[in-house]
Amino acid sequence: MALRSGMRRNHHKNSCFVLRKPERACTIPAMNCPYRRILVAGSGGAGKSTFAVELARRLSLPVVHLDKLWWLPGWKERTEAEFDALLATELAKPEWVIDGNFRRTFARRLERAELCIFLDYPESVCMDGILRRAQEYRGRTRPDMTDGCPERIDSEFREWVRTFRSRVRPEMISAMNESPVQKLIFTSQKETAGWLSSLGQPDLSS
Repeated sequence: MALRSGMRRNHHKNSCFVLRKPERACTIPAMNCPYRRILVAGSGGAGKSTFAVELARRLSLPVVHLDKLWWLPGWKERTEAEFDALLATELAKPEWVIDGNFRRTFARRLERAELCIFLDYPESVCMDGILRRAQEYRGRTRPDMTDGCPERIDSEFREWVRTFRSRVRPEMISAMNESPVQKLIFTSQKETAGWLSSLGQPDLSS
């Protein structure tokens, strides 16, 4: 179904963007975020990893980048069995912020998550994001990527980002609709930044 159908904003203080359909989605006060196992998903170039790192910092949670679990140095892929074993270890932990898509295991991650945040940005924003990232990390490895995998953008990845909303997003939204997990869907970087800012800073006094 079209994600925008049946959606509206909740303007209560300290509340976030709310998806009214499916019915199980609800308002989550940002200043009192009780969730300790959080998924972050969305198109390449949306800024999932950057957001996940900052969210984890503010909530004092460990962060897990799925790209680091999948890729070996030199852009070599792990086998699905190897990846699944690493993922199972992380999912079994009591606290985490996990960013990445990897549709094959999305439903499995939703089963363990308490909250799923989807960065639902326009294609143009995501394409700009991957281009800026390529320029920033040219010849270097991103912090959220396995060492020995210098930043690259090939035609296949560009096409994946370009067609994410038509080919990938519907399946992920469907999985979210079928899951009882709480959901936050942000449609702009401004919305995302505003909610993140309202979380405040971690208490480092203890």
